[in-house]
Amino acid sequence: MQEHRFEVAVIGAGSAGLAAWQAASNHTDSVALIEGGTPGTTCARVGCMPSKLLIAAASAAHQARHAAPFGVRLDGEVRVDGEAVMTRVRQERDRFVGHVLESMASIPDSCRYQGMARFEDAHTLLIGDDIRLTAGRIVIATGSRPVIPEPFEIAGDRLVTSDTVFEWRTLPESVAVFGPGTTGLELAQALARLGVRVRLFGQHGSLGVLTDDKVIAQCERLFNEEFYLDTRGDAEIVERHGDQVRVRFTDRRSSESMTESFDHALIATGRQPNVDRLELPRAGLALDERGMPEVDRHTLRCRNGNGEFGHIYMAGDVDNDTPVLHEATDEGNIAGDNAGRGKGVYAAPRRSPLSIAFCEPQMARVGPGHAALAEQYGDRLSVSEFSYENQGRARIMAANRGYLRLYGEYGSGRFLGAELCAPAGEHLAHLLAWAHQQALSVPEMLGMPFYHPTLEEGLQTALRELSARLLLKPAMENQCMECGPGA
Repeated sequence: MQEHRFEVAVIGAGSAGLAAWQAASNHTDSVALIEGGTPGTTCARVGCMPSKLLIAAASAAHQARHAAPFGVRLDGEVRVDGEAVMTRVRQERDRFVGHVLESMASIPDSCRYQGMARFEDAHTLLIGDDIRLTAGRIVIATGSRPVIPEPFEIAGDRLVTSDTVFEWRTLPESVAVFGPGTTGLELAQALARLGVRVRLFGQHGSLGVLTDDKVIAQCERLFNEEFYLDTRGDAEIVERHGDQVRVRFTDRRSSESMTESFDHALIATGRQPNVDRLELPRAGLALDERGMPEVDRHTLRCRNGNGEFGHIYMAGDVDNDTPVLHEATDEGNIAGDNAGRGKGVYAAPRRSPLSIAFCEPQMARVGPGHAALAEQYGDRLSVSEFSYENQGRARIMAANRGYLRLYGEYGSGRFLGAELCAPAGEHLAHLLAWAHQQALSVPEMLGMPFYHPTLEEGLQTALRELSARLLLKPAMENQCMECGPGA
């Protein structure tokens, strides 16, 4: 058994792990990086980048089919070459992965280990069967993987996940997508725009990154104009039939029971943390019923069995706090910086929550979301809303589909967040996130410049309404809101 000793050990070489290794290395040269899977990060290999490549192809096809309102005529049918689409997705994906691998190559060989790590005790890791590594501080950044509920396993090799869908050599004729979260929604709409027959099924009413029922209802209506979406369905895979799977569901429009066959079942019902091989009980951590430790989100330290936060850190998708790349990188930096210091742990400020789904219109949530705000603020929560149906710039672009809701605190006038599904929503969300992080009041936001004619003018209108509502007593505002738009 080979014996190695380091001041810091980082388990996992994804976005969080690489950030943790670099941050810890700013304080000490004695930092080990252990990777048990395929290197390249979830974002580059199976997440953000390949999904956006597929969405870009879908957007090109959609725009070509909808050029007529501008007086642009395309002769003949818009044809999608599924093989060419997937070839470009994989080629560009591999290029992004290559950049990550180039970055990893700069890490000294003496600090890199390949193999599955598991705890022997609180300071000792076993890598495979022949390496024992002792470290003063340990960062767990092992990421997550798709969850495949047992009932879906009947689909066999016709089942795909977000980790495998990009290996398709061409586009199928039909796909049943289960799970209308960010991943399921993005992929479902992209495939539908590329000519694939798609049905997207959910069960609990959730959609993308949203928590506001009014925004969800508007979005469900919009997306059903393009493909079948039911966020509260009863769909189930009933059998594997040849090279297809059969799905039974109650049609949301006719309320009739239907059975349809699909080439594939795409499962996007969630992800689970990669901790099952770590043997965490041996690490001396206090674990909950899921086998997960409590993590201080400002230091990223895990709570020990004695009730104190100790020398083990957890960062990135594995902690399932905010599983998006910029948060994973932030967490890796915080955990790595504290682990590298050894002493004098710092509680780092966290950025305002920002989540985006790159569907069309783009969907976003700024701040903790309507559900959490309603629980926290009660009658002090003030809400304004705006539809992009008749917004000037949106109509110019023939992109006049979308809806947003802004939240503020009655009394203080503070801006609390937003949920939206709007054209160029990613950019509107960034502006709102910056305002939220700076704790601006709604009047202060209205004092910022708004250019004409832009999509941001719709945001300005919603802010004006919210500012007016913040001057009302909560009971009066609720009464006005019940009157509906235009009251």
